[in-house]
This record gives sequence, structure tokens and C-alpha cells, in this order.
Amino acid sequence: MNTLLRNELVVLALVLIWIPGYAQLDPATDLQHAEMKSASRQQLIQTLETRETGSNFDIHYDRMDWTIDPAVNFIRGTVTTHFTALATLDRLAFDFNSGMTIDSIRYHGIRLNNYEQSEAQTLEIGLPGMITSGQPDSISISYHGVPTGGGFGYWVQSNHQGTPIIWTLSEPYGASSWWPCKQDLSDKIDSMDILVTTPNAYRVASNGLLMDVTPVSDTMSRHHWQTHYPIASYLVALGITDYAAYSDYVPVPGGDNIEVLNYVYPENLNSAINQTSQVVPVMQLYNELFGLYPFALEKYGHAQFGWGGGMEHQTMTFAYNFSFLLVSHELAHQWFGDKVTCGSWQDIWLNEGFATYCEGLCYEHGLGTQDWQQWLTGKIGSVTSAPGGSVFVTDTSSVNRIFDGRLTYNKGAMLLHMLRWKLGEEAFFGGIRAYLSDPELAYGFARTDNLKQHLEATSGQDLTDFFQQWYYGEGYPSYHISWDQSSDLLHLTVAQSTSSVATAFFSMPLQILLHGIDRDTMVIIQHAFSGQEFAIPLDFTVTGMDIDPNHWLISANNTVTQQTSALQIDPKKTAIRIFPNPVTSILYFNTPGVSSLTYTISDVAGKQMKQGALPGSTLYSVPVTELPQGFYVLRIAFSNVVLSQKFIKVN
Repeated sequence: MNTLLRNELVVLALVLIWIPGYAQLDPATDLQHAEMKSASRQQLIQTLETRETGSNFDIHYDRMDWTIDPAVNFIRGTVTTHFTALATLDRLAFDFNSGMTIDSIRYHGIRLNNYEQSEAQTLEIGLPGMITSGQPDSISISYHGVPTGGGFGYWVQSNHQGTPIIWTLSEPYGASSWWPCKQDLSDKIDSMDILVTTPNAYRVASNGLLMDVTPVSDTMSRHHWQTHYPIASYLVALGITDYAAYSDYVPVPGGDNIEVLNYVYPENLNSAINQTSQVVPVMQLYNELFGLYPFALEKYGHAQFGWGGGMEHQTMTFAYNFSFLLVSHELAHQWFGDKVTCGSWQDIWLNEGFATYCEGLCYEHGLGTQDWQQWLTGKIGSVTSAPGGSVFVTDTSSVNRIFDGRLTYNKGAMLLHMLRWKLGEEAFFGGIRAYLSDPELAYGFARTDNLKQHLEATSGQDLTDFFQQWYYGEGYPSYHISWDQSSDLLHLTVAQSTSSVATAFFSMPLQILLHGIDRDTMVIIQHAFSGQEFAIPLDFTVTGMDIDPNHWLISANNTVTQQTSALQIDPKKTAIRIFPNPVTSILYFNTPGVSSLTYTISDVAGKQMKQGALPGSTLYSVPVTELPQGFYVLRIAFSNVVLSQKFIKVN
């Protein structure tokens, strides 16, 4: 899912913004995602990652039969669930809004009265007898009411230019606000029939294939959608208004064209026709990179709705408009999020990090209008705009944290980019295709370890440290290179500081572009520890260098320092090069080449806090973790020369 809301402060404050009319998103200015899936009902959120509702039965099929008029904020219908018992049981529990009114519950043709709706948003149903493990069965729940979660909630009644519309957006915890379901990330519904009776003036957008539209009276018609692909409950969706409809088609070499069915507001028809066709080359690219569109036997589609962005409902994305960025992001979710769905909201980057990276892959392959390198620098800038935070979600009760634009989207996307750099093109994309086609994961659920295992299998590399540092770890590195050149050898000392004390070091191959008077040369070093030294044979004189010129890594505040001879020291013109500044744990500094030096660290009042002697080196390091937060002065003495520099210690 992708949104027009770009200000993280807005998202963190849970401010809901209504954006009227039809607007075009400018991809060139979209340097950061900040998403907010509907967060209106916190009581639905508190325990959903650990609750066991429905854990003792497996759903195979749902038949939904609803009557909905978009002019009236109301739903009435019956949901019939076919399931298999996973244990012997005499009760069934569904996630369901306790504010809805139960009209009847029928089991084997018998009306059941032994049920309870709880404030924990569950519906507990007592059965007249035992169901044994492995036994298939079914139950029908009829209900009516006004689903809660309005505004930008899970169920919204609104209008476009005065015409009523009802639409749903259930991610992450909202499906149960409008239908009884298993709201988990462990059981997909294998197939569904969705029947919606609505006034003749309206069309219904939903999942799968539209089987037929049948008149049921002079004023009402029943729209029948059907899907035979497994689907997670949060991806089930309805959009009901006076849609105009048309189709684009994606050619498939040696196969049938894939239909892209578009339901758009009539007032936007001409604009939409000129934009939705952008999906054709994007789907062709994704087919090539990741395998054929996962729901090719049914359709892909777009349905316009009032949320300021998009939501990747399976086989039919709901979209505010049809900008290239939105189209490419939401289509990618059909592979990453819909075919293979994150098995916990802790792992939401498997949905959103991939979809964000796919935006960039489009730009890399010449689709869209944004420059690929500019896109990368924008993502890196977003990630490094704050010092901490992991891709792994530690608090799944916070919708803002689950869909954090900086961490889940941008850092997740760059994590994939770094894996591609570390593993190489063939192993990376081969591992992704193996992950998507794994019979244990395809049309099911995955965790981060599943992706890790496939990438390790295709590359032959152990990625434990990588995921510990970049996925579970926090922050990012800053690289500090000091260098000199003698004869035909370039000497490099590569130090690293990190933005967060939570991660002490990030081990990655590092690309360095060496500049000469008449040539440039790229070298790659395997940076394994801070202060690592390298001697590189060269047949030209280096005049300068750039760290990570092709933007493969998340890093910021990098420095390059050329060493000078000790005989050229002028204390009035020479300063100590300190980094990082401010510092949290280890202070690094450069001096001209000397055989040894002494140092002192004093506070602003002149009190000496630390002193010592260091052997000669091109790069020096002094631990300062024990110093209180504040301002300090570092003084070094060597060869009758004393140099000083101020620095700041932070916790």
C-alpha cells in the first residue's frame, strides 16, 4: 500500500487528512513513503499477533452474500464458512465486530442460540455436538449493522462529486470490523464467492473474476465475484459506486493476455484511460524478473477510492489516482504481499520493502520518469535522517510503526538493494524467484528467515551477520578513509562509526572510486572491521576518491582524508580531523604521519578527563564511552607540536 501522505510527523500524530478531488502524484518529489493503514480502532490491535481465534480450524471456502447501498452506511448479509477441524472442538471463534447485530447463526440447518459477542471483538459460537479433528464442516452467520472505523477506517461511506461510494481498507486489523473472519496471518481462504446486491446505478469492485450481474428486482442487481486463489482476510475488499469500466491488456509471450480491469469515477475516465496503461510495461518487467503475474487465470485491476494513496487488494488494487509510482508499487504487491504474504506484521517489510524496491527497479529499467540514482539517494537520505530504528517491527500494536515510511519501506527497500550488491545479480534474483515459487510459501505466508534461506541457497553465502546487523540491528555506518600513496601502492585505512550504539559494526563490501589526472578506477574492498588497512597496487597517481559512488549502501557522513608528511607540519595551519562529531563511543582522528603521540581530553572547564600515549599510525581511536555527555577538547602532542580540536560527546 502506498499513500500521498509524505510527512512522517503527520503519520506519527495519527492525523487523518481528506484530499478531495482527483490529483496527480509527482514521482520526482516522492522521496519517502509514510503510510498509515487505518488505525481507528485500537481495541482490535492489542493482541492480534498472539490471539488464537480460529486456530483450531482451517478455512477452505467462504460465501459472502451482502446487500449494500452506498447511499446508506449499512451492511446486511450472510457469511458461510466451510472449514476443517484441526482438533476436536465444540466451539468456534471468529474475529468479529461486537457492534454488529447477529440475525441468526445456522449449523446443519439448525439455528444456534449459544453464542457470545465479546468486547475483545470475537464471536464465540457453541456447537450442539463435537467436531472431530480432520472433519470438514460449515456454518452460516447472518448479521447487519453499521461497521465502525469511519474516517479513513476499515469501512468508509463517502462520495465523489456528490455520488455515494462505500469502500473498504482492512489492512492490518480491520477485516473483522465488517465481516466475521479469521483475522490472522496463518490461514488463507482457499476460494470465495462474493455476492453483493446493490442498486442498479452502481458497480461493485472486488477480488477475482466478475462471474455475472443478475437483476433481482426492478431497482436492484446482484454482482457475483469469484476467486479460486488463496487469499488473506485483510486483502478481501469491496468498492461500490457508479464506476465507469474499461480494460487494458498485458501481452504474455506464448500465453493469453492478462486483463487489467479498471473501475474509475466517470468524471476521471479520460484522465484514467491515459494513465492506467502504464501498468502494461511494468507487469511485463515484473513477469520477467519474478515470474508470471501470480493471478493470471483471473485478472488484475484498479478501482478508484477515496483514500489518498493505494491498497493492494488481491487482483484489484484500490487507488486514489494512477500515477506511475502508485501503479508500479501496488502491482508489485501482487507478488510480494498477496502471493507470498508476511507471516507476521513484524515482517511487513517482506510486503512493503519489496514493493518499494520494485518502484526503483522500474526506474532502473527505463520506465517512469525518475532517475534511478536519484531514487537511491532519496531512499538513503530518508533512512539516514534519523540515527536508529530497525526494519524488524518490535511493536505490532502500533500501526504507525508497522507502516513506518523510513524503516519498513525505505530501509526495507535498501536492505534488498544491499543484498543484491552483496550476492550479485544472478544469486539475488534467483533467490527471490525461488522464494516466490517455494511450494511451502507460494499463496501462503513467509517470515524473513524463509527469504534468508533461499538467498543463502542460491548464493552459497551465510547471511546471518547481514540480517543481524541490517534487519534486526539499528542505525547505519559512516565510513572514514585516510589514505596516502607511496611508489606504486595506495595505502588505505578504513574506519567505521555507527549512528546507533545498538549496532557496533556493519560488515559490507565497499565500493571506492579512485580519481587520477587522466583516469578513474573502481576498487571493491571487503570491510570486516574498523581501522582495517589495505594496500592496493596502482600505476597512476590518485588525486581523490569517492565512497560508494553507485549508492549500493545505506551510509552517511562519510569522510576521506589524505595524509601528509610530518616534515610539512605547520601548527598554525594544521588541525586534527575528528570523526564522528558528535561521538557516542569511539573517537577517531587523523594526524600527519608520526612515530608516536600523546593525547589528553579535557572538559570545557579545563579538567583533564582522559590521557594516554598511542603508537604511530595513520588513524587513531580513543574510547570515550565513559565520558559524560558534554563538550570536550582533544589535545595531541608530537615532535614538539601541540594540536587541539573540540568535540561533543552524546549518549
